[in-house]
Amino acid sequence: MTAPPPLTFTVGEPAPRLDLYLAGIHPALSRSRWKQLIQNGHVTLNGSPALKPNTPLAPGDTLLCAIPPDTPAPLTATPIPLDILHEDTDILVLNKPPGLVVHPAPGHATDTLVNALIAHCPGLPTANGQRRPGIVHRLDKDTSGLLVVAKTEPALANLIAQFAAGQVEREYLALVWGVPSPPSGAINQPIGRHPVHRKKMAVIPAGRPALTRYQVLAAGPLASLLRLELLTGRTHQIRVHLAHLLHPVVGDTTYGRARANLPPGLALPRQMLHAHTLRLRHPATARPLAYTAPPPPDFLTAQHHLLPSAPTP
Repeated sequence: MTAPPPLTFTVGEPAPRLDLYLAGIHPALSRSRWKQLIQNGHVTLNGSPALKPNTPLAPGDTLLCAIPPDTPAPLTATPIPLDILHEDTDILVLNKPPGLVVHPAPGHATDTLVNALIAHCPGLPTANGQRRPGIVHRLDKDTSGLLVVAKTEPALANLIAQFAAGQVEREYLALVWGVPSPPSGAINQPIGRHPVHRKKMAVIPAGRPALTRYQVLAAGPLASLLRLELLTGRTHQIRVHLAHLLHPVVGDTTYGRARANLPPGLALPRQMLHAHTLRLRHPATARPLAYTAPPPPDFLTAQHHLLPSAPTP
């Protein structure tokens, strides 16, 4: 099996440690996967092997990441319907429904977006590993909305670079409990692994810089509708930032809490967070591209119960 070409990154800001930096700048691979790659000698720092995940970084450091091909069982192509907004020879842009896991994980071997993608277009690039063909960025299982997928190795490398440089614009819609004050602003708080609950993220002083802009679009007695701009790409960033602001995403039981006395008929099976707008440059032509996806029915139903007079996004 041919190994994918190595990835190169130049550190542009202070970073607390190597594995957190790589997981943040290249989130298609999990932090545990990056830790494994570092410990196995697949990452070099300024030309020398970096074998410790907690190696500190400084601006100007150069990382070379040689990601070996995975060797697990072959992926299963599963004909899951896809809501495709755009497709050409280089990329595919789709609207992911809530409840769909992006790539195979324990308990989800054949029912993920990746399984659907390889059924739709076999031969996707595997620079991110055999289990994540074409995947450039991720959405949580229960977050809906826009994703771009690379169909060629050059497109994958270009899109990874665009995300790393902050050139991809991403806007989200969220229903949150309460009404943030002021009605627009920025949440500029560092995010890192929760010191106690290791499967969660948290605002911590030693975390990586994270910036989210928000604007209240509609407000009611219980909740509000926000537009959010993701200016960095930390794990669970929007959910963590809004919980820190004391306005967690409606339905988010990880960073919020279950609410009593909900409006009659309102069910909240997931966090009400939707990737609404995506702007990037085509990896082959550099032409600006912009896409918008309307929120799914469960989001609109929750909005109707909590903000009955708010216009449909």
